[in-house]
Amino acid sequence: MATCFLVLTGCEAGHKAVEWLNTPPGAPQADAAPSRTTTPPLADAEPTGSILGSGSPDIAAPRVAPPGEDPNDDLNLGKRHFRQANYGLAEQYFRRAAEKTPGEARHDAEVWLGLAACYDRLRRFELADRAYAQALKILGPTPELLNNLGYSYLLRGDYARAREKLLAARAKDPDSPYIQNNLVLLEKSERPNRAAR
Repeated sequence: MATCFLVLTGCEAGHKAVEWLNTPPGAPQADAAPSRTTTPPLADAEPTGSILGSGSPDIAAPRVAPPGEDPNDDLNLGKRHFRQANYGLAEQYFRRAAEKTPGEARHDAEVWLGLAACYDRLRRFELADRAYAQALKILGPTPELLNNLGYSYLLRGDYARAREKLLAARAKDPDSPYIQNNLVLLEKSERPNRAAR
């Protein structure tokens, strides 16, 4: 499974913008800026990228929206439903938010990445590709976006493209446990195909 991303002008804060996609269902939510410091060790971490881990379907406590942000706007409702593994509802809210773009770049990137992650979970890969393309126009090839694309290709069984994107993501962020876990997942997924040859 996978998670997501942001780097608009190369600042570190950009990476935290869509980190809510990294949060498994049932995990506590930070008030405004989630941190990766709570990530489990690599051996225990679930593979992530743009999609939630396959943890239990526990309902995550909604994150308190930052001051001045509406906790019930389409983006925040999409995030909430995504964390609760309600991907169909999350897709509806993200799509509605996408229809309202363009707006502030950070917000728009979150919307498109959330929409792409939902489409991946719903196995609507053509639509996911369109959403990733919109996010790429805003963000460029960030490690998080490349990781999510790699995971998307992994879900499709396109292991060559998955490897290409995941290795590009690792080159940009070699310490990311999400990227590392997706590479491990890719390796495990490729094994049955190698044995059959």
